[in-house]
Amino acid sequence: MENVEYARLLAETADLMEIASEDGFRIRSYRNAATAIEGYPQRVDDILADPERNVTEIPGVGKGLAFVLHEIKDRGSFERRDEMLARYPPTALEMLKIQGLGPKSIALIIEHFRVSTIDGLEKLAREQKLRELPRMGAKLEEKILRSIASYRQSAGRFLLSFAVEVAEELKAFLAESPGVEEVQQAGSVRRGKETVGDVDLLVCGGDPSEVLGRFVKHPRVTEVLARGGNKASVKIGLEGLQVDVRVLPRESYGAAMQYFTGSKVHNVALRTRAIKQGLTLNEYGLFKIEGEERVAGETEEEIYRILGLDWVPPEMRESQGEIEAAERHELPHLLSLADIRGDLHMHTRETDGRATLEEMAAVAKALGYDYIAITDHSKALAMANGLDEDRVIAFAEKVREINRGDLGIRIFSGLECDILRDGKMDIAWDALANLDLVIASVHSHMNLESAEMTERLLAAIECPHVKVLGHPTGRILLHREAYPYDFEKVAMAAAGKGIAFEINASPERLDLHSALIRSAKAKGCKFTIATDAHHPKHLANMPFGVMMARRGWLEKGDVLNTLPAERFIKAFRPH
Repeated sequence: MENVEYARLLAETADLMEIASEDGFRIRSYRNAATAIEGYPQRVDDILADPERNVTEIPGVGKGLAFVLHEIKDRGSFERRDEMLARYPPTALEMLKIQGLGPKSIALIIEHFRVSTIDGLEKLAREQKLRELPRMGAKLEEKILRSIASYRQSAGRFLLSFAVEVAEELKAFLAESPGVEEVQQAGSVRRGKETVGDVDLLVCGGDPSEVLGRFVKHPRVTEVLARGGNKASVKIGLEGLQVDVRVLPRESYGAAMQYFTGSKVHNVALRTRAIKQGLTLNEYGLFKIEGEERVAGETEEEIYRILGLDWVPPEMRESQGEIEAAERHELPHLLSLADIRGDLHMHTRETDGRATLEEMAAVAKALGYDYIAITDHSKALAMANGLDEDRVIAFAEKVREINRGDLGIRIFSGLECDILRDGKMDIAWDALANLDLVIASVHSHMNLESAEMTERLLAAIECPHVKVLGHPTGRILLHREAYPYDFEKVAMAAAGKGIAFEINASPERLDLHSALIRSAKAKGCKFTIATDAHHPKHLANMPFGVMMARRGWLEKGDVLNTLPAERFIKAFRPH
C-alpha cells in the first residue's frame, strides 16, 4: 500500500468523524497524520515491516495512530473507520466532494432530510429544499447543482501525476521481461492532459504471451478486465485506474505510438491528409491504398515526414493549428525541463510548509537550480500562520544575510500575498518593497460574480510590487472549478504592467491550462513556472508545469525563470 492510500483512509475517517460532530482533537490528529504520511519520503509499508523501526518516527504519528497504521496494513481498514461507516454510508464521503458542502453541512442534511447520496442531494437542490436549512440559500443550491454536474463529468478521472506514477512503475516492471526493447506510455498521459481516464502502455519486442502474463500478475493489479493475443487490460490499486498494455513488433511501433497517443481529432486530421495522398494510416502503419504496401510505421517521425509534416510534439496534438504549423515548418521550439533555472513558489515551516528554508534550498540545489524564491503565505491565511509586516521585513533581511554566505544557490526573498476581497494586498506596500518577488494570489471569496472578481484582480495588479499572479484561476482539479473572471481583460492589464502569469506545477492545480496560456501569450504576457512546494519532495513536480507550458505552445523565451538570476530579477517591467 502506498503512503497516499494510508493518508486517504485517515483523512476520510476524519471527515466522517466531523460529520458525526466528534472530538475535534482526535479529528485534527487524524488529519495531521494524514498530511505527514502523504508527504513522508519513505514508504509506511517499509517502516512497518522493519523490526528496527517504528512509525512514530513520522511527525504527528503517536502510539495510537501507530496501532491504526498496523491495522490498515493488515486488513486495509481500522476499527474507528469501520465504526464510522456503520453510522454513515460511504456515499456520505462522496458528498464531501461536492463544492460548497463541508462536513457540518452534510451532517445537517443527513439529520434533517435523511439523505446521504449525491442523487438525493441533487433532488433536494432542484426542489429548492436546501434553503430551508440555516445558512443555506438559493445561491448555494445553484452552486451545488453546478458542482454535482462537474463531479459527474470528472468521475473516473485521475490526476496526471498519479497516472504518471503508475505508468513509470509498470514501465520498469515490463522492461524486465525477456526480449523487451522498449516500453513507452501513450494516450492522454503522453499528451500531458491534466486529468486522465486510463493509462496506455506500448511494449516493443518480447513474446506477447510472456509479457502480458507478467503484466497481469503485477502486485498492484486488482482486476483483470481482458487479455488477448497482444493486449491486456487491468484495474490498478484501490483507485481502480485502468491500464491497457499492447505488445507490438518494431515495424509498427511508431504507427501504434502515434495512433494511441491521439488525440482523436488530431488523428482524424492526419488520416484525412493521408487519404488525399493515396495513403491509409492506422495503428499498424502508413500504407499505400493501392497494393497495401507499407511505406512507414517504425517511427512517428517517418510517418509525419511522408505526410509532408514536421514531427508534432505530443503535447500539441489537440487539433489547435499544429498540423498547419507543421506543414509550414513553423512549429514552436517548445520549452524543455532543462531550460528551467529556478523554482519561484514554495513554502517553509514559517507558515504551512514541512521543511526549513535551508532544507528546501538543499533539495533545489541538488536538482540543479541556480536560484529559488521562498514565498510563504501572508497574514490573511491565519490558519497557515501567515506573515505580517514585521515578519516580512525580518524575512527579507534574513535572506540578504543568507545570500552573503555560501549556500551554493541564490535565494530570492518572496511572499505569496493574499489578494483581499476588495483587491487590496494583504500586506502594506512599504513592507512588500523589501522583497525580491511578490506573488499575488486569491485564497478566499472565490464565489464572487465574474465582474467583481475581474475588478478585484485588476486592482491587485495596480500594486507596484506585485510581480506574478499565482495559480491564476484558483482551480483544484477534480474538486474545485476555476473562479470566473474576464481573463482577457486581466491578461491585457498584466501584460501592460509587466506582471507574469504563474503556471502552477502542483499536480492538484496545473493552473493555467493550455487555452488560457495561449491567450495570455498572444497578449504579450510572460510566465513563470513553479511548484508551490510545501515539502521538499514537491519540488520534483516541475515537469508537470513544463508539460502545461508545452501544451500552451510556450518557448524558452516566454518563461522568465529560464533566465540567469541577475537577468531574471530585472526582467519585470518597472512601474
